Formats: sequence, C-alpha cells, structure tokens
Amino acid sequence: MRRSQRAGSADGGVRDGNIFWGRKEDTDFKGIAVIFAWVSVQEGQLWDYVNLYSSFGWNSLVCHAHYISAFHHESALSLAIYVLDELIKELRTRSCPVVFASFSAGSKACLYKVVQLIEGKCEGQLYLHNYQLLRNFVSGHIYDSGPLDVTSDFGIRFALHPAIVKVPGPSKVVSWMAKCVASGFDALYLTRFESLAAEHWQALYSSINFGAPFLIFCSEKDDIVPFQSIHTFAQRLQDLGGDVNLVKLSSSSHLGHYKHHPIQYRIAVTHLLEKATSVYSYKMIEMERTGMESMHDEISELICDLQKVAINSNRSLRRVASEPSDHFFLPSSAAYHDGRDSGTPQEEQKEKSICLPSLPSINAHSVLGQFLFDVCVPKNVEEWDVKSSGTVNGRSFASARGHPPFGGAKCIRRSKL
Repeated sequence: MRRSQRAGSADGGVRDGNIFWGRKEDTDFKGIAVIFAWVSVQEGQLWDYVNLYSSFGWNSLVCHAHYISAFHHESALSLAIYVLDELIKELRTRSCPVVFASFSAGSKACLYKVVQLIEGKCEGQLYLHNYQLLRNFVSGHIYDSGPLDVTSDFGIRFALHPAIVKVPGPSKVVSWMAKCVASGFDALYLTRFESLAAEHWQALYSSINFGAPFLIFCSEKDDIVPFQSIHTFAQRLQDLGGDVNLVKLSSSSHLGHYKHHPIQYRIAVTHLLEKATSVYSYKMIEMERTGMESMHDEISELICDLQKVAINSNRSLRRVASEPSDHFFLPSSAAYHDGRDSGTPQEEQKEKSICLPSLPSINAHSVLGQFLFDVCVPKNVEEWDVKSSGTVNGRSFASARGHPPFGGAKCIRRSKL
C-alpha cells in the first residue's frame, strides 16, 4: 500500500528543514532514493522527482533544507543525522540499494555531512559504527544542476532568480538588498565559508569510496551554476576512478532539465538505477564472501591452537617417560608412626619415596608357574590367619601398600583358601 509520511516532528519538519517520505511502500519497492534539496527547489518540483522515482518502483526520502543550512554546518549536520537515522530504521526492516540524489545546493545543505558521517570523518559523531555500515547500501549518486557551493556570488544570483524571488517592489530594490546581504556574509563569515567550502568538495570527492556510479545533469543555459564548474567536478571524479555519466543538455535552465527533456532524463535515470541495483547485488555478495572468509580464518586459528596444545602435551608426556624411574610417595599408617621415634623430615621424605624397579615376572599359565603353584600351595587349608609381618625398608608391608580403612586400626586379614 502506498503511503506518504513525515519524519521529524508532528508537522513533518525538523528545526533546520523538512524530512519526509514522499513515497514509502512497505513491501513492493526496489530501492530508496534520498532526495537532497535546498530552498531553491520548489515543493512542486520535489514531487515531480518523487513521482519519477516512484514510476521506477523506488521509495523516496526527501530532505528539504532551510536556507541557513547551506551556510551553517551544525544545521546541515542535524539534518544529516535525521536522514541517516531514518535510513537505518528502514534498512533494518528490509535491506535494499540506496541512491543519493542532490538538487542545486542540496549537497551543501545536507549531503556532504551525510558522506562525512558514513565515512567516519565527522567530528564528535556518536553513532560511528551504524553509520559506516550504510556504505554497503549506497549504490548510486545523482546530481541535478549541481553540486553547487553556496557563496556570496550565488546568493546574489539566487536572490535575483525570477523563479525564486516573488516579492513586491521594483527589481532594483531587490537587487540592492541581495548585494547588501552578500556583502554582509563576506565581511562576517569569509574565512568560515572558505573552510566549509573545502570540506564540502572534499566530502563529495571522497564519496567515490562507496564504489557507486555517478549521474550528473548540466546545461550551458544554466544561469546559476556555470557549466565549467560541473564539468570540472565530473572530470575530477573520473580522475579519482569514479564511474561518471555527464549528461549535457542544450536548452534547459537551472533545475529545468527534467521539465524540458523528460525522455532523455528518464533514460539516464533508468540506466543509473539499473547500475545501482547491480552494484548493490555485488556488494551483498562481497559481504557474504568476506563473512565466510572471516569465519574460515577463525576456524583455522582454532585448529592451529588445538594442534599446538596437542604437540605441547605430547612433549610433556615424552619428557615424563624419559625419566630413569618413577617415584611414588606413599603415606604411612598411624600404627607405624605410633611404634617408632619421630625422625627428621629429610629421613621421613626418603622413607616415603620408594623406587619401584621393574622385576622379572612368571606367567601363571606356563608349565613352571603351574608346577610352583602345586608345590608351594597346600591342598586342604581350612583356615589360616595371615598377618602382615613382612617389612619393606623397615616398614610393615601393609603400610607400604596403602592406608588402612581407618586411621589407627591394624590390618589383619583372615583368608580361607
């Protein structure tokens, strides 16, 4: 079921812009197109692009930034965090390819901060791990009439653009006001603007690390963004190893490429979305392969550890077996200790340590064994009292065999053969 919903507060906006789902199918969709737009893009134009991606079966998450977001990095950062949180929430339900589509100054108002967060290059970010996982889902980039770095010169052009400026009064007054605002920005924030501009372009160039293709629309008739600026951007991406498709249209104005060249525009977008789907499938296969290799490495390390343990155990056993004789420490009986004087600890230890040499043995089933048994053992022995009288090294034989059942009882055995 098709539905539109807002992200953020109850009225669909956040402090620095509006973030909402233009189209959100629960099950039947091929991917998510994240639209980044600035105030230079009218709401009617936004819905044209939402419907365009919807016709290809893609959901659309729209970030419509306020004017100040292009000049204030904290505003852009708050929007970027909101966008990524929405993406993570959706991708946890169902993974799919993600395409970033930037219009006009949308890259400066939010997109570049999104790239920084995903790459882990944004200062003070708290959710590093979750954001970096998104690089496996980013599968395409689209730039329409951009990227555009907001400067004082652009502020003048933007203020005087007939599609944007709809305020009453003579055009000379509007032009004068725009120049005053631009001069004020230059005087107050010139150094800061230069720093933000460097961050902006560096982040966009580093987005080639996502391994996704680029589609860039431009026109020589664009009176806001010079064609040479966009061409230089595309050339730089290609030099860095990016897959770039630069579509140069002849007679379209700023943000008017889809309106004036709908067929050519749709063909280019179709090709990009197909590439994005292929890139996403390849990334998922690589993730599975990497996971299997990691599991294989862990199993191999475990086997190596077990083999080392087995080798060490064998060496220990061989070292014990190579000793000249085995020593057994036999406890003495309580009766034996009662009948003798206590000696020194060294003498007691010597007495307790008894060497058991290997003695020759006679097989009981041999002829000699059978003969000795018949000679030495009487035939009819009714009841003999067998008492332990022999000694071994000065100790009773019963004591040498082991402890009696109880501490002080003497060992007397009655046997009937």
